[in-house]
Amino acid sequence: MSANRYTYLGPEGTFTEAALRTLPEAATRELVPMDSVPAALDAVRRGEAAGALVAIENSVEGAITTTVDQLATGTPLMIYREVVLPISFALMARPGTGLSEVKTVTGHPVAQAQVRNWLEENLPEAEWTPAASNADGARLVQEGRFDAAFAGEFAAPTYGLDVLAGDIRDAQNASTRFVLVGRPGRPAAPTGADKTSAVFWLADDHPGALLELLQEFAVRGVNLMRIESRPTGEGMGNYCFMADAEGHLTDRRVAEALMGLRRICPKVRFLGSYPRADEVPPRVRPGTTEADFADAADWLNRCLDGRAE
Repeated sequence: MSANRYTYLGPEGTFTEAALRTLPEAATRELVPMDSVPAALDAVRRGEAAGALVAIENSVEGAITTTVDQLATGTPLMIYREVVLPISFALMARPGTGLSEVKTVTGHPVAQAQVRNWLEENLPEAEWTPAASNADGARLVQEGRFDAAFAGEFAAPTYGLDVLAGDIRDAQNASTRFVLVGRPGRPAAPTGADKTSAVFWLADDHPGALLELLQEFAVRGVNLMRIESRPTGEGMGNYCFMADAEGHLTDRRVAEALMGLRRICPKVRFLGSYPRADEVPPRVRPGTTEADFADAADWLNRCLDGRAE
């Protein structure tokens, strides 16, 4: 395995690269752009890279389904940390191009949802064509295939483009969450402000089936921060669920919730426990603290020994 290499969705100048460069360890590694999220993750699976940074969730468009599906299927991978990056766009074009001359624009499909209102107000007649990434859109503009592209402003110098408008975002607090993914190993050490991710499958479709799974978290006081359903590809009505929960696998409440899922689900894929980007510790309800679990276990042992009070 190349321990000195990280992959990311390229080409150079993507938001993914910008997020990756916020990690201290990125400064000492070779950063390799890839054509797609699956390609970035497959390089890790093959041992050609130690990790891949990929977008998994956007505050405007929700889950990045390509990433979710890749983590739920194929050779298992694990999440070791996350990065949340504020997102705003710049409209960039070849030098000498005026805003009134822009008839065709490009960018990543997720970007379109975040600049739609600006486009309607400023370029209502412009034709949008999706690109593999925002930076790839900038590259296509450089090659003359489109008039302008939406990308991070930091991409303009890389592709020799001028910024026609900056700080474009329909949602003022737009952000994207990225995860650093590697091959399975020991989870990151607990910090007290952690997140645990897993994918789980229903045993069968019946009334209350999802409720039964959610109760495994609820009765142990584990807060679910996100849950997404995804088709399994095995026919209509067959779904798996990806969830992010507050806490670490070493927390008894989280461990017992996952064990509960393992008992009733045909398949559970543990995706990792890792530090939360916002560093916010969970609010643990009375009765679900580590001390509460330890006290309950001690009481049970006393019952077994005939020493119950």
